[in-house]
Amino acid sequence: MSIFIHPTAEVSEQAQIGDGTKIWNLAQVREDSIIGENCIISKNVYIDTKAVLGNRVKVQNNVNVYHGVEVEDDVFLGPSMTFTNDLFPRAFNEDWEITNTYVKKGASIGANATIVCGTSIGEYAMVGSGSVVTKDVPAHALVVGNPARQIGWVCKCGKRMEEKVCPYCGFEMEN
Repeated sequence: MSIFIHPTAEVSEQAQIGDGTKIWNLAQVREDSIIGENCIISKNVYIDTKAVLGNRVKVQNNVNVYHGVEVEDDVFLGPSMTFTNDLFPRAFNEDWEITNTYVKKGASIGANATIVCGTSIGEYAMVGSGSVVTKDVPAHALVVGNPARQIGWVCKCGKRMEEKVCPYCGFEMEN
């Protein structure tokens, strides 16, 4: 295997990029960022300095992954979703602090969602398109809206569960 970097992508030599990863047109990957193996970094994606992506992460077009964001393996980041990293942003604030955000294994975040810093998205959770996440999302939770609120449970297979049991694959959540 090897790494593919589109000729129009801007990738720092100080970035750590795993084998099999593909970085597409107009993407920017900053120094000291870490991208795992077999990831897809789509068109016009920005990976900030010190951002961390696990293995097999799929980052759709126009996504911003800022310093302070850690994404585990098998995560889907939908088109134009974004993270924040400053709870009190001001253009003139010179001593601002990074507030970390965590996205756990297998989670999916829909198109145009915003993840406010200081939150954690649980394993295999699903954030609906356009949602604004302002608090932690439990594992396997399905959240939607602004602010995002839980409306159900999602299986590892991606289907909505009934009573914490998946009608498609039989997976049962522990209580």
